[in-house]
Amino acid sequence: MSEETREAVSETVLNSGDVVTGRVIEVDDKKVVVDIGYAFNGIIPIRELSALRIEHPSEVCAVGDEVTTKVIKIDEEDQVVVLSKREAAAQGAWNDLQDKFENGDTFEITVQDVVKGGLVTDVGVRGFIPASLVDRKFVENLEEFKGQSIRVKVVEIDPENNKLILSRKAVLDEEYDDNVSQTLESLPVGSVVTGTVQRLTNFGAFVDVGGVDGLVHISELAWHHVDHPEDVVKPGDTVQVRILKVDPEAGRVSLSIREAMPSPWEEGVQEFTPGSIVTGVVRRIVDFGVFVELKPGLEGLVHISQISHQHVAHASDVLEEGQEVKVKILAIDPERQRISLSIKDASEERPPRREPQQQRSYQSTPQDDGSGTGATIGDLFRDLFKKQ
Repeated sequence: MSEETREAVSETVLNSGDVVTGRVIEVDDKKVVVDIGYAFNGIIPIRELSALRIEHPSEVCAVGDEVTTKVIKIDEEDQVVVLSKREAAAQGAWNDLQDKFENGDTFEITVQDVVKGGLVTDVGVRGFIPASLVDRKFVENLEEFKGQSIRVKVVEIDPENNKLILSRKAVLDEEYDDNVSQTLESLPVGSVVTGTVQRLTNFGAFVDVGGVDGLVHISELAWHHVDHPEDVVKPGDTVQVRILKVDPEAGRVSLSIREAMPSPWEEGVQEFTPGSIVTGVVRRIVDFGVFVELKPGLEGLVHISQISHQHVAHASDVLEEGQEVKVKILAIDPERQRISLSIKDASEERPPRREPQQQRSYQSTPQDDGSGTGATIGDLFRDLFKKQ
């Protein structure tokens, strides 16, 4: 700075708390030197450069940068002005962040560091993003976000305690909700679409269809009875599903895998004909008989009267679920989706055959005529006829 310029700026009035703009002219290990157009230069100690902890001033400033600072102290004796970039940034930052919080604004920040429990950024003040608010799902390695630009929202703000909590998850949730609304409009009930199995529960499977997770209830996983969803599908599987119900307000979609595939009553039943004897598996035992599975999704009823040639009071007395049995097909009704079966008619065992009463031969008890020989009724009548 020339002597004439120095004399001119010396007349400038500068007070503690003033906000001034200058240009960086030097960067060393502990401070940054700034030309603020005053009688002597300003210095920014490393601790006053950022709301975050930094290892070297070069992480924040470079020679030639224009910086806005707040005057902390004017040291006439050492001929320096102590400045704070951190406080100057914070002075206007809190008001701006408060507006963003009240309006629910989304804005972009750069992740400066990864600390225990989350991420930190400098937005004029120190902003903290807890690990639970980084993503909609669990993030195992937060280091992948360091140096990245991400969009966040303010979810908690307390200037008095210098506390600012930001959330990336809030932005992702909002985007997801918007996407759900758009996707639901494009999923007409009855249509068949392709989805990806996301996760399994005891009551079914969640399938992603166009960015929306829909539920396939366990009863809709297959045409046959399913005990556990993992017996049919696993996460990552690509499946065809039919849209059963859409609830835009709740953001829910009910899906069916079995309805997206041919019914065994449309194809499988053609393999069977009345009168044929086939092998099946007992699947359900009820008061009036048992249901026997002939092939997956295709079951027929063996009425309790058709279980055995002997009287059966309870089907569970002679049969158990999972038991393999031979059955004779009595009748098939595709329209009502019913098949009548018989176990006893498929059995080779038959009850003892009784002779008709009229064919039975009765013989009277031999009578003693006193001669020591037995005489039959026929003998007596024969003698009578001879006398006549």
